[in-house]
Amino acid sequence: MSEVKEVRFTEGNLMKHVTVMSFTSSIGIMAIYVVDLFDIFFISLLGQKEMAAAAGYASTLMFFVSAINIGLSIAAGALIASALGASNRQKAREITSSVAVIATIIGIVFPLLMLPNIEYLLSLIGATGDVQEMAARYLWIILPATVFSGISMTAVVALRAYGEAKWAMYPSLAGAGVNFVMDPIFIFALGLGLEGAAVATVCARLATLYLAIRGSTRRSNAFVRPTMPMVVKHTGAIVRFAIPAVMQSIASPVAMAILTRYMAKFGSEAVAGMAVIGRLAPVVFSVVNALRGAVGPIIGQNYGAGRMDRVRETYFSGLKFLGIYVIATFTILFVLRVPIANAFGATGLTRELLYLFCGPLAVVAFFNGTIFLSNATFNNMGHPGYSSWLNWGRSTIGMLPFVHVGSLAFGAKGVLIGAVVGGAVFAAICAKISFNLMNRKIASQTPSEPELGYDQESEHVMVNQVNSIQ
Repeated sequence: MSEVKEVRFTEGNLMKHVTVMSFTSSIGIMAIYVVDLFDIFFISLLGQKEMAAAAGYASTLMFFVSAINIGLSIAAGALIASALGASNRQKAREITSSVAVIATIIGIVFPLLMLPNIEYLLSLIGATGDVQEMAARYLWIILPATVFSGISMTAVVALRAYGEAKWAMYPSLAGAGVNFVMDPIFIFALGLGLEGAAVATVCARLATLYLAIRGSTRRSNAFVRPTMPMVVKHTGAIVRFAIPAVMQSIASPVAMAILTRYMAKFGSEAVAGMAVIGRLAPVVFSVVNALRGAVGPIIGQNYGAGRMDRVRETYFSGLKFLGIYVIATFTILFVLRVPIANAFGATGLTRELLYLFCGPLAVVAFFNGTIFLSNATFNNMGHPGYSSWLNWGRSTIGMLPFVHVGSLAFGAKGVLIGAVVGGAVFAAICAKISFNLMNRKIASQTPSEPELGYDQESEHVMVNQVNSIQ
């Protein structure tokens, strides 16, 4: 076994930690989404817009399953980082193994429940006819591979908690490479079309799993052999923390389902446009999407060590980093909007929506990034309930009325405009509550480990703050 390493985020320049963790985390995330983008590109070459729409519907439904794994990984990351900050490596290893066991169980049970009802679930988000049938065939292939993703996410988040930024991105890079090679083989050479893209994704998840387990065991010795007493011992803490974390993650696919439902009213071109944007945005704004997972270990270690001054400084460093990155990326998108639309053969409404995203609406990435940064703060300071309340607020009252009004006023474009306006409102709310929480913790200087949960009184204070802002 290689020498076990652990980076101490309680020391050194925080802007450097934020930058290194964000960029290295984003490379792995970008690789995954680049391949998703090529999925849509390859499918578009088949000349059937119904396939692109089917991919959009399937992705929306997959978000719900992925959200559960993401929620578990959020819980794992916060608990592991806090244990490491308190210099309790054995506890960190036990938590990692326990979360992996729980992720395995969930990854087996949920597909068994969803697949027999897959057509009905697709109909709930607007899929009908041939598009519904194609999306269902895609999901029958890819849903059973959910279990691989859950274990991989646990291993990768452990690597990040130990500060192994480079190794945390390797599993995603390996999976992306396998997917990129297999996509044209299965889609074109074997003539499997959309189902071929699903098979390629399953192969990629297996490659990701292999490298994630190899890296986390050899570099950080992150796992111990799981036993029933050990899993039972930590399940209470994991569940208390994971339930709100899972709930906050499920909120995002609810928002996506709302967007898809409203876009479906304007036809396949509108849904296809959103499907392309849904693949393009995570690629160009991968650093923003990586911010929550990248900053979490930094906040978690410092919070576990009682360094609230560095927790607050990490938040400010994250905002600065976010602003610089979004401005630079928005400029590039605007300049390249025409070749981007041409590359996907976008015409009509699909092209109009792409132009809108590559223009003023790209600013949504800053609002989303602020919410991600606040979520990392809440989760790693032992208040995942804050994230749950705010994410669900963002995905419901911060989405539905804005999207509804926008669609009535501006049609399909208004759906996207409404989503951006709602995001701006909740980004401001999240930032305010984050500052209040950090200032309160600094004043009291009595941090508690995340596994202790959050007190109901604090949650009521937070809800009142939201109401006062609204």
